Amino acid sequence: MNSVLAYLPSPPQGVWHVGPVPLRAYALCIIVGIIVAIWWGEKRWVARGGQPGAVLDVAMFAVPFGLVGGRLYHVATDWQKYFGEGKHPIEALYIWQGGLGIWGAVLLGGIGAWIGCRVYKIPLPAFGDAIAPAVLLAQAIGRLGNYFNQELYGRTTDLPWGLEIYQRYDPATGARDMMNGVSTGQVIEVVQPTFLYELLWNLAVVVALVYVDKRFKIGHGRLFALYVAGYSFGRFFVELLRDDEATHVLGLRINLFTAAVVFLCAIAYFVFATKGRENPAMLRPAMVPGLRPWPWQIGKLRALGAAENEVADELQGDSTKEAQTEVVEVAKADEAAEDAEKADEPTKTGLEKG
Repeated sequence: MNSVLAYLPSPPQGVWHVGPVPLRAYALCIIVGIIVAIWWGEKRWVARGGQPGAVLDVAMFAVPFGLVGGRLYHVATDWQKYFGEGKHPIEALYIWQGGLGIWGAVLLGGIGAWIGCRVYKIPLPAFGDAIAPAVLLAQAIGRLGNYFNQELYGRTTDLPWGLEIYQRYDPATGARDMMNGVSTGQVIEVVQPTFLYELLWNLAVVVALVYVDKRFKIGHGRLFALYVAGYSFGRFFVELLRDDEATHVLGLRINLFTAAVVFLCAIAYFVFATKGRENPAMLRPAMVPGLRPWPWQIGKLRALGAAENEVADELQGDSTKEAQTEVVEVAKADEAAEDAEKADEPTKTGLEKG
C-alpha cells in the first residue's frame, strides 16, 4: 500500500481551451524554456565580455532552425507514426502534439547560431560556451511538456516512484485520445518516469557546467562540448529504460546509437580543442555596415545616437566658446597696442622738434 501511495500521478490533461484557443502545456514548456535560455544566456554572455543583446539577435536565427531540426529528426526516426497505410502524413507538421528530437534541434539550431554569429561578427565557439548551461536548462524545462503529454515514459515498474499513465478521452466525442483528451481516472499502467530521470540529470549537468566554467575558465567551445557529452551520456542510459514506440537498428533503439556517436564526437572536440578562453575584446564586434536592426534595437540605437549627438554638440559648443574667447583676447591685444602707440606719439614729436 505504501508503494502505491508513492506513485506519481500524471496530469489529468495537457490541453486547456480558452474559448476556441487551445493552450497546450507542451508548447508552453518549450516557450518558457526558450525564454529562460535567452535570458540566462544573455547574462552569461555579457559577463564574459560580450555585447548586450547579442544572444537575442542570434536566437532569432537559432530558435527557428532548432525547432525545424528537432521536428525533422523526430519524423525521420519515427516515420512509421506518420507514413504508411492508415496514417496521416499531415500530422508530421503538428509540432504542438509533441515530438522534437534534441539531436536534430541542436544540429540545425547550431547551424542557425552559426549564421547569426556570422551576420553579427560574433565568435561562435565563445557564444556556444556562454549559452551551453542555459540551453540545457531549457531542455529540462521542456521535459515537463512530455509529462503533460504522457509520452516518452519507460517500461512498466513496481518501484515506489512509478508514474501512473491514465486513460484519456475526448469529452466532445467520447473517443479515446491520449494526447489531447481528459483523464478518466483509470490507470492503464505504472511506468518508469524517464522524463523525470532526464530532467534531473539535465539539472545536475547544468550545475556541473557552471562549476567547471568558473573553476577552469575554459573556452573555444569546450564548455559547449561538455554540455553535449554530458547530455548524451545521461540520455544513453535513459533510452535503455524506455519502452515506447521507436525505430530500431540491430535490435536497439536508434537514439542509443545517436547518443553514443554524439558523445564520442563531443569528447574528441573537448580533448583536441585546447585553446583557452577568448579575450573579452573579441566578443564585442564593430558595427556591421548595412545591417538593419531588429525592432527592439531601434530604441537603444536611437538613445545611443542621441547621446553621441549631445556629446558632439557639447564639443562643438566648447570649440565655439574657445574661438570666441580667442577673438576677444586678440581684439583686446590690438586695442592695447593702439593705445600704447598713441601714447608714444607726443614723445616722438618732441624729439623731432628738438
